[in-house]
Amino acid sequence: MALFSLTRSRKAARVLPGFNITLGFTLTYLSLIVLIPLSALVFKTFTLTWDQFWAAVTGPRVMASYRLTFGASLIAALVNVVFGLLVAWVLVRYEFFGKKVVDALVDLPFALPTAVAGISLTALLAGNGWIGQYLEPMGIQLAFNPNGVVIALIFIGLPFVVRTVQPVLEDAEKELEEAATCLGATRWQTFTRVIFPSIAPALLTGFAMAFARAIGEYGSVIFIAGNMPMVSEITPLIIIGKLEQYDYAGATAVAVVMLVISFILLLVINALQAWQRRHSGASV
Repeated sequence: MALFSLTRSRKAARVLPGFNITLGFTLTYLSLIVLIPLSALVFKTFTLTWDQFWAAVTGPRVMASYRLTFGASLIAALVNVVFGLLVAWVLVRYEFFGKKVVDALVDLPFALPTAVAGISLTALLAGNGWIGQYLEPMGIQLAFNPNGVVIALIFIGLPFVVRTVQPVLEDAEKELEEAATCLGATRWQTFTRVIFPSIAPALLTGFAMAFARAIGEYGSVIFIAGNMPMVSEITPLIIIGKLEQYDYAGATAVAVVMLVISFILLLVINALQAWQRRHSGASV
């Protein structure tokens, strides 16, 4: 009777179908949505010879776009690590009027269409914009150059750092900080030796996610970048330009390079997340 009850409870716990059926649906869905489109991208690139492929992915404009895309993405991700940590710290450690509004605003770049974000930033920072009209007479130009690209990437990448670090700060043991203070540690020593080691995995994960997001960003950048060849032209715009010129093989060649880099970043993110889980488990 007990065995019968145990069998019934196990069957009742299976809300979804069995492993074979769900695995089949999973593989089919991933094939239709991810694997088949990516395979088509790679196969189209194979229509090029090696010399044609190399010429397509190493042209002067393409190389300039790589430097801008990866350089701006790196700068934006580093800025977001610093200010994302500060925002997460304020949201976790302090109570103030309007805290829920500020917390909701952090997710605004997630919900806001990227084109709207680009237009809004341009309206603010252009020479005739609300802020730009005061900065340009002083020689500070933030729109229609690489500066605008960095600002747009900071805007869209900030939530990744904040939302990655915030739960780790919430779970941090404040007793350790109090103990360090009682033992005579300064604020800087408490932060560097007690707080930072516990949030470092989350910070690295947030950095990698913000960096990966910035590399593929298009909508919010093209409006504020100026899109000048060799100056403020990002790699996704190079791909769009090749498609408009019906150079499909060249477009897919550049896209494959971005795909490989994105895949490497995905592996890094997964490794960092696994490290974070191990670190959290070891500290419990």
